[in-house]
Amino acid sequence: MTDPTAFDNAPFIPDGAAYPDRWAEAAREYRSVETALGRARLNVSYGEHPSEKYDLFYPQSAKPEGTLIYIHGGFWRAFSRADWSHFAAGATARGWAVAMPSYPLCPEVSVSDITRSLARAVSAIALKTSGKIALTGHSAGGHLALRMLDPALDIGTARDRLTRCLPISPLTDLAPLREVPLNDTLQLTESEAKSESPAHQPAPLIPVHVLVGAAERPSFIDQAHALPWGVPVTEAPELHHFNVIDFLLEADHPFTAWLTSEGAEPPNWPNPSA
Repeated sequence: MTDPTAFDNAPFIPDGAAYPDRWAEAAREYRSVETALGRARLNVSYGEHPSEKYDLFYPQSAKPEGTLIYIHGGFWRAFSRADWSHFAAGATARGWAVAMPSYPLCPEVSVSDITRSLARAVSAIALKTSGKIALTGHSAGGHLALRMLDPALDIGTARDRLTRCLPISPLTDLAPLREVPLNDTLQLTESEAKSESPAHQPAPLIPVHVLVGAAERPSFIDQAHALPWGVPVTEAPELHHFNVIDFLLEADHPFTAWLTSEGAEPPNWPNPSA
C-alpha cells in the first residue's frame, strides 16, 4: 500500500508553503517588464475552455532560434501559466522564445482530457512559431511533456520539429496515485492510470533527459527512474521538489543550454562544492 503522504511536498520542504506566493510574485514582475518591452504576447487562445490559453515570451533577438514549451505542474489540479512566467528568463536570454500554456484542471476534467488539451496547445504554438521546439515541464507538467512524445497523440506540425524533452521531477507511472488521497480529486481509474503513464509509451525518437532533485521525496526519485527507455536521469544534489526548477532562470546553466542546443550529449549537473 502506498504511503498516503508519498507525493506530498510542501510539508517536507523548509518554508514549503511560501513557494507558490513567491513564484506568483516573481512571475507578475517578469510579465510586467517583458510586456513593457514588447517581448510578451499574453492570453493567446488555443481552445474553447477559458483555461486553454498560452503566454509567449520573446528573446531580444529579432527572430527566435526555437521555442521552448514549459508545462506547469500542480498535480493537474492547481496553478496556471501566470504563476511561472519568470522561468522563461534563461531560455529567452539564449535567443529562444518560451511558450507557457495553461490547461483545464481536475476535477472539472480528467487527466486524459488535460493531455488532449496540451496536445492542442502544442499544435497551436507550433503554428505561431518557427524553428526547433523543445519540451520541458515540472511534476505533473513533466508527465504532460512526456505524454506529448506519444506518437498516438496529434500535436500537428510540432511533431517533426521536436528536438528534445527535459521532464523535471515527472510523474511517469500513475498507478501509485490511485492509492493516495489525491485521487479523490483526480479520479484515476486503473485503465486511465495505465494509458496516461509515460512508462507505458513507446520509446521516443528524440533525446530525453530526466531531472529530479536528490533531496526529493523517495516517490519522486522512483518516478524519475521508472521510464523503461534507458534515458539518462540526473539527481541534482541537495535540491528538492520546489527549487529543482530554478536552473531555468539561468541562461548559462548546462541544462538550459542543453534544452536550447543541438548537441546530443546529456548535460552534467554543476558540482555544488565547486
